[in-house]
Amino acid sequence: MPSILAKSRCLVVKVGSSLVTNEGQGLDTQAIAHWADQIARLKEMGKQVLLVSSGAIAEGMQRLGWKKRPHALHELQAAAAVGQMGLVQVYETCFRKHGLHTAQVLLTHEDLADRARYLNARSTLRTLLALNVIPVINENDTVVTEEIKFGDNDTLGALVTNLVEADALVIMTDQKGLYSADPRKDPHARLIQEARAGDPELEKMAGGAGSAIGRGGMLTKVLAAKRAARSGAHTVIAWGREPDVLVRLAKGELIGTQLLADETNKVAARKKWLADHLQVRGRLVLDAGAVRALVEEGKSLLPIGVVEASGDFGRGEVVACVDEAGREIARGLANYDASETRRILRQPSSRIEAILGYVDEPELIHRDNLVLL
Repeated sequence: MPSILAKSRCLVVKVGSSLVTNEGQGLDTQAIAHWADQIARLKEMGKQVLLVSSGAIAEGMQRLGWKKRPHALHELQAAAAVGQMGLVQVYETCFRKHGLHTAQVLLTHEDLADRARYLNARSTLRTLLALNVIPVINENDTVVTEEIKFGDNDTLGALVTNLVEADALVIMTDQKGLYSADPRKDPHARLIQEARAGDPELEKMAGGAGSAIGRGGMLTKVLAAKRAARSGAHTVIAWGREPDVLVRLAKGELIGTQLLADETNKVAARKKWLADHLQVRGRLVLDAGAVRALVEEGKSLLPIGVVEASGDFGRGEVVACVDEAGREIARGLANYDASETRRILRQPSSRIEAILGYVDEPELIHRDNLVLL
């Protein structure tokens, strides 16, 4: 059972706050230098690497003398602004020793929620890789708000993985991997070496909160693996301080937990983008016939199958499609805004023009703009 990284050409490596800042004591320059050494060796092996690094807020907290992570958004933003300076300086210094340039890329959810900005981000990252530059990516905590934040860099790592269609996501954390139970509480907990990404049992095993420094726990890593798997990318969760962990993984050694994607079920790029919207602008409740048409027959969503519409969404914005029990089954781009949708729901498509005075499309959501969850 070799590591899937051995045959992966493009990797996204995510490093957590507790590792980068040595549990909040300040930037761990020695550890960062060691990861830079490994990434340089991965480059020599012909692999492309993007680095998603937490640590800006934690470093800012240390510089400002704060012992606990603040709750006020403006204080988090200030800490990020202070800490980002030190974070990028250390990465640039460490990679320069290997003759490698780095680029700072700060993203918010809005950058990936807007189709044009999504494509711009994708183009920029791919260009940096082509120029042999190491992108150092973080959430733009300086300007982030509650409405647009990713919530943790595990999720950001998965979104970047899908964005550039990487082969694998490596999440380096302060745990050896995913265990069957919390190893800090259960001495009989066993390490899960390999499993299928998206297996519901994994989420049960991974329940729990994050550290006092970071925002994510093991659950966010399992969910990130599930998200990355949508584009056929595998995920490895491993202890970041394991000696030469990245190089050994790239040589085929199985370390930590690897969560495998179903490579035969890759989602088209446009549908991937739809599935990766963390926030939707509206919600459509579908009757049983519409659910069956979408799930079993692969058809478009027609107004006649919609029971209820909520939210304030515009034409072209993403809406969630749920069944009458409230279970989300799909997301898609609406052809009509919220007020228009409420006027034409439960109506046949032939009645749209008579009701609205015009007809744009006969479907409320075309199947090409819809992805099943």
